[in-house]
Amino acid sequence: MELRLGPLLRYVDETRATVWVETSAPATVEVLGHTAPTWSVHGHHYALVRIEGLAPDSETAYEVRLDGEVVWPLAESEFGPSVIRTPRADGTFRVTFGSCRRSAPFDADGFKRFGPDALVALAGGLEELPDALLLLGDQVYADDPSDAVLEQLREAHGGRQGSEVADEIGNFEEYTWLYDDAWLEPAVRWLFSTVPLCMLLDDHDLRDDWNTSLTWRRWVTAQPWWRDRVVGAYASYWVYQHLGNLSPEQLDQDATYRAMLAIEDDDERTAYLDSFAWTADEDPASTRWSFYRDFGSAARGVRLLAVDSRCSRHLEPGERAMVDAHEWAWVRKVTLEASRPIHHLLLASTLPFLLAPGLHHLEGWDEAISSGAWGPRGARVGERIRQGMDLEHWASFRKSFDDVTDLLAALVSVEDPPASILMLSGDVHCSYVAEASLRAVEHPGTAIRQLTMSPFRNPVPRHVRWANHLLDARWMTWLLHRLARSAGVRDVAADWRLAHGPWFGNGAMTVTLSGEQWAVEVDHSKLDGDRQILSRTLSYPQSSV
Repeated sequence: MELRLGPLLRYVDETRATVWVETSAPATVEVLGHTAPTWSVHGHHYALVRIEGLAPDSETAYEVRLDGEVVWPLAESEFGPSVIRTPRADGTFRVTFGSCRRSAPFDADGFKRFGPDALVALAGGLEELPDALLLLGDQVYADDPSDAVLEQLREAHGGRQGSEVADEIGNFEEYTWLYDDAWLEPAVRWLFSTVPLCMLLDDHDLRDDWNTSLTWRRWVTAQPWWRDRVVGAYASYWVYQHLGNLSPEQLDQDATYRAMLAIEDDDERTAYLDSFAWTADEDPASTRWSFYRDFGSAARGVRLLAVDSRCSRHLEPGERAMVDAHEWAWVRKVTLEASRPIHHLLLASTLPFLLAPGLHHLEGWDEAISSGAWGPRGARVGERIRQGMDLEHWASFRKSFDDVTDLLAALVSVEDPPASILMLSGDVHCSYVAEASLRAVEHPGTAIRQLTMSPFRNPVPRHVRWANHLLDARWMTWLLHRLARSAGVRDVAADWRLAHGPWFGNGAMTVTLSGEQWAVEVDHSKLDGDRQILSRTLSYPQSSV
């Protein structure tokens, strides 16, 4: 009996926690005297242990037992014990976030291709670990797996050579190889066992450019390999990532989780999960991948709202939306009708809400001509540019961008507005801090910032960096603004500027919230001899919390 993967510390509040594991066989999993039986799908065995009775403002070391035998911590581990830290009594909260992490060996070739790993550096590099870790997409690369996984694929499916997707992940079983490859690294495994995790998926968790446009979707859904791919992607995402995002109350309400626990036959349980996954893609309104978590005091705390900007898109021309009406109504409800005042709102999306202004104008222009502003020929050119340059952020879904600015205006206008609205994002393989203000309403008591951090480990080529700098040039921004206006694109109800960055190295960003104050730390990873460490790039504002 072995612990195949995990433990992953997921939800934590003042007195409760959940711990996720994958085991090699059916077992009873025990953590701090609380137990859960495993359930299996596709021949893999999982459990989510719910722990209660933790002391507030405490740190508790824990072990994992399978059928009574200790399997964690590992005897050979060089790290300290795994612990569960409940929220601090003073209300201070720290969250570290980022996205885009490739798996590769920590040798000369791996460092040359991908650089040092920010998560490995984080495990041993900060004086104080954060209270939560937010992974904003591309936790795994289904369309571009590591050399180790490629070798597994070629050994298992030699007959698939020559296919367009021969070297890509094709089903649930192969997705498990990706998670093993990404999460069994000892430093990352320990980090995930002791810092609560929140996760959102992005395109590489399934395939590059996922749901970029209706043209792309019509092409991909006609491919013979699509059904197995999307079922494997959604089913594995639900098991490995989404399930742990939920609070105990939300777990009780989740029909799929209840089915996993209630169905006794393994094949029937697998069929249920696969059907759920297929329906989630065919009918996005059938499930919700967005989620929220509350941190801090019960009276006035921090709300992390993670918005799915990939799966719930509406792609019909003239009605394009990053988040469909059903999903966006929920987003407004959990912000404007929250049961307690929101002191600080962390509004997270894998894709940045605010890009460099030049890129924002380029995406607005491209959406307009792709929708026919310059006729059928212009629409075809616009679609090629959109897919070729990945122009599919919030700026290229202008209706949804307007929805965001309307939501921000409503939030700063409530009787007790947030002290800050910090928009956390990844995806773009660079990091920056943007300062924003709304045109429609004054908000002197609410700071609005776009905080973007990627990659953890997947730097872009030099020519992409040059292109980013070009798009950020003042003259280019002016030119692209004029181009967008010529296609009928109107200005949006917000102003912003990149105050710091962009930086292009591997790294992580940490937000600290305490009382009325907020602060941001930007760290980038580097090699110090044979160690991977974090180096401080920015403390913002200069007076930290």
